[in-house]
Amino acid sequence: MDSLKFFREAIRDIKTSGTIFPSSRFLSRRIVNNIDFSKVNVIVEFGPGNGIITKEILKRIQPQTKLIAFEINEKFVESLGKIKHSQLFLEKASAEDITSILKKHGYDKADCIISSLPLTNIPTEISDRILDNSYDAMAKGSLFVQYQYSLTYYKKLKEVFRDEVKLSFEAFNIPPAFVYIAKK
Repeated sequence: MDSLKFFREAIRDIKTSGTIFPSSRFLSRRIVNNIDFSKVNVIVEFGPGNGIITKEILKRIQPQTKLIAFEINEKFVESLGKIKHSQLFLEKASAEDITSILKKHGYDKADCIISSLPLTNIPTEISDRILDNSYDAMAKGSLFVQYQYSLTYYKKLKEVFRDEVKLSFEAFNIPPAFVYIAKK
């Protein structure tokens, strides 16, 4: 999906997209640089949108690893469906359903979760469920990598991940983004 199509869809559905600009390659790289790809068998991606982070994951993914991407926006699902890769499994499902979707694919736990969800746009009770369900679905020692355009969710992530949260910043993105790296 090109930038103009992304912009149109993002404007139409700003509550689920959270932005009108796709993530930059700098932000995508900052996110995936936190992952030791040699140690993960299942990666979950929440809200892949136009797939820029998905593609960066797929460049680095190991042959034994499965990437399960959760997207609820129909236009983004259609666009992501054009990415042909045997290790990518696209689910038109809410991130709240992580446990049942993992089981559907034969897994009990995720080794890494990458989230582009606009948590500040999602009702609190739903975002709380997403974070709690994600924590429960993560293997011990796994990472939850989330980016946001503010520090609003830093305190909440520290509550869920019990102070195992690091923060970085990517200025080369529109808008600039904070990257939270939480460890279970």
